[in-house]
Amino acid sequence: MNLLGNPAVSSPGSRRVLVVTHTGRIEASKVASAFCEQVEKAGLGVRLLADEAPLIGRHGTFGAEVVDSSDAAADDCELVVVFGGDGTILRGAELARPSGTPLLGVNLGRVGFLAEADVDHLESTVEHVVARTYAVEERLTVDVTVLVAGEQTVTDWALNEASVEKAARERMLEVVVEVDGRPLSRLGCDGVVCATPTGSTAYNFSAGGPVVWPEVAALLMVPISAHALFARPLVVSPDSVLAIELLSPGVKGVGSGVLWCDGRRTVALPRGARVEVCRGREPVRLARLHPTLFTDRLVRKFGLPVSGWRGGA
Repeated sequence: MNLLGNPAVSSPGSRRVLVVTHTGRIEASKVASAFCEQVEKAGLGVRLLADEAPLIGRHGTFGAEVVDSSDAAADDCELVVVFGGDGTILRGAELARPSGTPLLGVNLGRVGFLAEADVDHLESTVEHVVARTYAVEERLTVDVTVLVAGEQTVTDWALNEASVEKAARERMLEVVVEVDGRPLSRLGCDGVVCATPTGSTAYNFSAGGPVVWPEVAALLMVPISAHALFARPLVVSPDSVLAIELLSPGVKGVGSGVLWCDGRRTVALPRGARVEVCRGREPVRLARLHPTLFTDRLVRKFGLPVSGWRGGA
């Protein structure tokens, strides 16, 4: 392959895919390399990230355009193909979202809810990519704004969830949660998760929140280990605005917090900070190879027992 400093330049109008992989796993790099070789033989161009290219290229022989990891990395690509677990797929989503490029996840993790294909079916995946026999669905995201003393300090987004958590293990987080501009409840807690339907099977699920089918447009708010009269998971309109206010420094025993977006990007929150979460302006587009019902996906990913079912034919 072409190494850093000598990128192959794809001709205008040619088909190409951006390949992203979990470089911490040799298996992922080998599978990604085999995928690159096969799609190149079928006439597609391959684009790799600069920090991943040397390792992927070590396991195969193919030409590749090498680019830096940036918002423009997926420009002019018809797919972003990710090899790894949900964490790597979330990284791929960061690259795919700015250009609206569909994202196809090939699962090398354990549960892998965001993944569409399995590593054992690589040849079939290549066939779908080359023939463009896949559907694309849009997934709701959330936009996140942090305000301190009334001034906007940070903006971010998330596909799965934005969570506000306590910064110090020994201190409880004291917050007031708000929906659509009205205060709902004051909570002493370890944190609050604001999730999308896509993220309902991720941190939201672990925190005791409901599983929501992806086609349902909604926002979720789930307190974590809360001490309060009313601390139930909430499902609200996708047009609602959720807010979490950390109580001010004048409240005894109150700690500062941390904002996490998809468990990848973090922002320190001083006491008195306010975090607002609303429906994202830009969705993430996921490529689907098979018209699998979400119920079947749940059963397969979680290994749910369904023996004895005597439903319809």
